[in-house]
Amino acid sequence: MTPFRAPLWARNPHAQTLLGALCDRASGEGLIRERITLSDGDFLDLDWLSPRAHTGPVLLVLHGLEGSSRSPYITRLLRRCRAAGWNAVVMHFRGCSGQPNRLARGYHAGETGDLQEIMNRLHSRYPQGVCAVGYSLGGSVLLKWLGEQGTHAPILAAAAVSVPFDLASAARRLDKGASRLYQWILLRWLKRSLVHKARARGTDPHFVRGLRTFRAFDGAVTAPLHGFRDANDYYRRASCRPYLRHITVPTLLVQAADDPFLMQGSAPDAAELGAAVRLELSARGGHVGFIGGGTPWAPHFWLDDRLAAFLGPYMHGGPRLDPKRPGTAGCGP
Repeated sequence: MTPFRAPLWARNPHAQTLLGALCDRASGEGLIRERITLSDGDFLDLDWLSPRAHTGPVLLVLHGLEGSSRSPYITRLLRRCRAAGWNAVVMHFRGCSGQPNRLARGYHAGETGDLQEIMNRLHSRYPQGVCAVGYSLGGSVLLKWLGEQGTHAPILAAAAVSVPFDLASAARRLDKGASRLYQWILLRWLKRSLVHKARARGTDPHFVRGLRTFRAFDGAVTAPLHGFRDANDYYRRASCRPYLRHITVPTLLVQAADDPFLMQGSAPDAAELGAAVRLELSARGGHVGFIGGGTPWAPHFWLDDRLAAFLGPYMHGGPRLDPKRPGTAGCGP
């Protein structure tokens, strides 16, 4: 497939990022919700394309920080899935489906236990196999899980987009220059969700209003809620970068060097990647943008073309990974 090239009107990383986040917002109509009770008594919600068939593989989609099945990048991918006749389901992280989850804990970039539970359920329903796509934080969760599974990963193929491979580095980047706008927006969403959940439980965490950076939020909220000593401990233990070399499933990584969420030069080098992992690093593309044409009013997203081209052979019963020879299926198209 042709490498990504940004059009003249979208060569700026912020144009790529903001247009990608604003185009194709959806109401969630046409999706069927299923609530899953987890082993610890909490729940998360799955949104299925309708109708849901149990023939052929299924594509599991993981959203980014405070995203959902209504996020524009999810909407665009689901539209492709519907047109191709693929089975697809969006897994919401705890508290991201419009209703606070039951437990005090939530989700984070290194939490793979919930993904494992959902994978187990999907495999019981879809013996033909599972593929997966993760965006940003969802990509981090997916890659860490794949690395943890190693040669036992029960999945046909995976793709991850705009991943923060090193969480500490990403937190520093989001506290610099124009990227602070994204930090402000994301923290606003996180704090709003936390306050809404706390009030539903009869408390009001006034302290979160004073948290101005991701490092401050992760130190005060993410780390203590999820068993980490502090923000540094969370960033070290939850980052997916050390797990990349252990991935044996055909996996595509789509990254942009100008991603305003990530430090320049933060992409992993070849020595850090498993043999089945293919990194496609574009000079431009922003964060989950990769607009390749069209107009500012009707952009065309190269990213959706690339994901469909990579996943298509696996979703249609093509290449399979030989469990005796990790990585022999390559990385697809």
